[in-house]
Amino acid sequence: MSLKAAHLLPHSPLLIPEIGKANHSFFEKTTQAYQKVAEELKQKEIEVLIILSPHASSDKKSFQINVSPEMEINLKDFGFIPSKASFQGEAVIADKIKESLEADFPIFLSSEATMDYGSAIPSYLLKGLGLNPKIIIISPASDLDKEEQLNFGLSLRRVIDNQDKKIAVLASGDLSHRLEKKSPGGYSAKANKFDNKIIEILSEEEETTEEILNLDEKLTAETAECALSPIITLLGVLNKNQFNSDILAYQREFGIGYLSVSFKIKDLKI
Repeated sequence: MSLKAAHLLPHSPLLIPEIGKANHSFFEKTTQAYQKVAEELKQKEIEVLIILSPHASSDKKSFQINVSPEMEINLKDFGFIPSKASFQGEAVIADKIKESLEADFPIFLSSEATMDYGSAIPSYLLKGLGLNPKIIIISPASDLDKEEQLNFGLSLRRVIDNQDKKIAVLASGDLSHRLEKKSPGGYSAKANKFDNKIIEILSEEEETTEEILNLDEKLTAETAECALSPIITLLGVLNKNQFNSDILAYQREFGIGYLSVSFKIKDLKI
């Protein structure tokens, strides 16, 4: 089997009705994007979902892979502890990823029974839409240069294509957290420019990877984003430019950029 699907989805806690409450209604476009992604993954009978989460590890100089055989969701920091929200891990494939890539990249394994919120929120929402694959959580090494993050994704794709499972990869992340004065990180004039640039780049397709790698570091540093490393790693998984992209939704109602993208994989393999 080879890679069957790839997406970028935001992980705002407000997307969960029990947390967002009255504010949840503002996320209709993003909720619809999640529904489209869930339908695609169900149609393709995805067995394993690899989630690229920026919040799974505090060590940003290494790629962390969670090999826990079972994981649960606990969002008590957001006032919500769901009942019976557990997921099976896929330790065999996770270990193969480590064995195949550890000679070329800094990698360490963890066995965290509780999912970080960057993986917990999309997992919970997709499960509520009828999807329950095995989960592998990978934390991208965001302190490494972009080229190395991209190359990790390229190498990860080779491992994926050698498995006998139907696999999808999900980049979990939010764009700028500084779009408005009410934003959690305060306001930055560069925040809107960053979000617009990311949307433009992901819409271009032909030069997407090169444009991402050449993003101005000063621009990204002031945005408080958490999606760039997952996006770069995902672009590597997609073999750089071997895809078509579909922008499903972009919302910014709460001063944070929430972008949802579906990537249509071309037939070429690496």
